[in-house]
Amino acid sequence: MPNDHGKTARRTLALVLAATGCCAALAGCGAAPDPADPPSGKGPERSAAPSTPNSPQPSRTPSSAAPSAPEGRSLAGRTVVVDPGHNPGNFRHSKEINQKVNIGTNRKECDTTGTSTNDGYTEASFTLDVSHRLRDLLTARGATVVFTHDADRPWGPCIDERARTGNEARADAVVSVHADGSAAGHRGFHVILPARVREGAADTAKIVGPSRELGERIADRFARATGTAPSNYLGNGTGLDVRDDLGGLNLSTVPKVFVECGNMRDPKDAQLLASAAWRQKAAQGIADGIATYLQG
Repeated sequence: MPNDHGKTARRTLALVLAATGCCAALAGCGAAPDPADPPSGKGPERSAAPSTPNSPQPSRTPSSAAPSAPEGRSLAGRTVVVDPGHNPGNFRHSKEINQKVNIGTNRKECDTTGTSTNDGYTEASFTLDVSHRLRDLLTARGATVVFTHDADRPWGPCIDERARTGNEARADAVVSVHADGSAAGHRGFHVILPARVREGAADTAKIVGPSRELGERIADRFARATGTAPSNYLGNGTGLDVRDDLGGLNLSTVPKVFVECGNMRDPKDAQLLASAAWRQKAAQGIADGIATYLQG
């Protein structure tokens, strides 16, 4: 769940997307421990249940699962920034991550801990695992992949720094990987798109259109790859939500979206998110969506 995602009401609601793509499959987003062991996280800049020190920590080694259908070097010359939501160490640094940073429209916490499943599997572990798998799939297609962090720092980075990483890389696409922390019974994935914002350091006018296209492609391919359906609690079945309160989107100057892969607080979604096999499918869906966007 996004750190910018706070538990505030969404100010901007979902786009209307032709349901033919996302609804082709059923509802629901390196490597962390394989939750064949007891699963142990929340989403982008939105606050929910904190990570705990006992949560399984992700490994920084690439996933062992072989990338499927690399499609040659079709993304050669393209740069993709992957932003693993939160940081496994954030819970130890509440003072640092609670400091406010400017997101253009207002000031917001630097970062949050993220959410977790009821069994304690943290969002930070989940996002890093999926991000490693996504990197493997994209590099197999020839893309240059840049991470905003790889759990190689004690906390953060802050949401403004995450946006800056994508901007400075002049990325062709940026994807922030998350999982939501909504109520039980709320199921499915959704992709968060930037609203048109022009205030302070924020000006999204040039990226709103390309980001929507990126988000639509990811939503479609994510549904196909995972067999899960768009969110049943927002987006009117489109799998898309538009927000103006996320610093990671407001401050971006390149096409960027957040992917909420599922709801960690729903037992059925949590079971999927805790499965290494399903996480590989999630990474595949995101990679396929990025590829179809970049290839036009």
